[in-house]
Amino acid sequence: MTDTPIGFIGLGIMGMPMARNLMKAGFPVVCYNRTASKAQALAKEGARAAGSPKEVARACPILITMVTDSPDVEAVALGPEGILEGIQRDAVLIDMSTISPSVTRTVAARLGDKGAHMLDAPVSGGSWGAQSGTLSIMVGGDEAIFQRCLPVFKGMGQNIVHVGPNGMGQVTKLVNQILVVGTMNAVAEALLFAAKAGADLEKTIEAVKGGAAGSWQLQNLGPRLIKGDFAPGFMVKLQQKDLRIILDAADEMHLPLPATALVHQLFASLEAAGLGEEGTQALVKAHERLAGVQARVKS
Repeated sequence: MTDTPIGFIGLGIMGMPMARNLMKAGFPVVCYNRTASKAQALAKEGARAAGSPKEVARACPILITMVTDSPDVEAVALGPEGILEGIQRDAVLIDMSTISPSVTRTVAARLGDKGAHMLDAPVSGGSWGAQSGTLSIMVGGDEAIFQRCLPVFKGMGQNIVHVGPNGMGQVTKLVNQILVVGTMNAVAEALLFAAKAGADLEKTIEAVKGGAAGSWQLQNLGPRLIKGDFAPGFMVKLQQKDLRIILDAADEMHLPLPATALVHQLFASLEAAGLGEEGTQALVKAHERLAGVQARVKS
């Protein structure tokens, strides 16, 4: 049990279970969410609900933000009634959202002007990893501040790696997302190929998942995909947000990412069809429309 109160801002599909896991680990949690009912729900489980990010910052030496996009982090951290207005000297803001590395560095600099610190610590593992406390966490920022916050990270995840200075956590998460979407696209194409050839899809996955073609996407999302289970561990629309950040950053570096750009367009076709809130395994539907074949087990 620790007496250090942890502020948690953003109680969505990822943030709520992450905050609950901190409470299970013994941390007192002070929470805020733009939709107040979510903070009130967590308060019924033992957290303390606050009325603004500023109020959370005044109460907690360590704060976590888990919101959707770069503008949301800027608003919560730097806007009116935001974290910057209430943050304690030597306090730490841990941003676990996936946002632009350049925005991360801007927020870190503003906090530094107030004598506070920032770690950018985006996560991988989806809502299932958030619920089970098995997230992978990639952390940018000062090494000593990372060590100070390590017990907090251990309350939410398992594979926790300090990857460099501020912004490098976000860079590493974008690397993760390039790998994720490319692999998901390969899983979709492979299973469609198997279906067209008349293969047993369940046995196909079982046969290849333990070899060189194995991946998290194949093992976890492949079986859902072939059963027609498109419930989100991570939504298409959020994956698209990450892909926009990746392609913008690549453009700044004059770096071509042709396969990643193609997957972005395939996901765009799902959004156009109203499927933005389905899980990323719904990528197969874009390929199915092109091929006129479905990759499903027969019920």
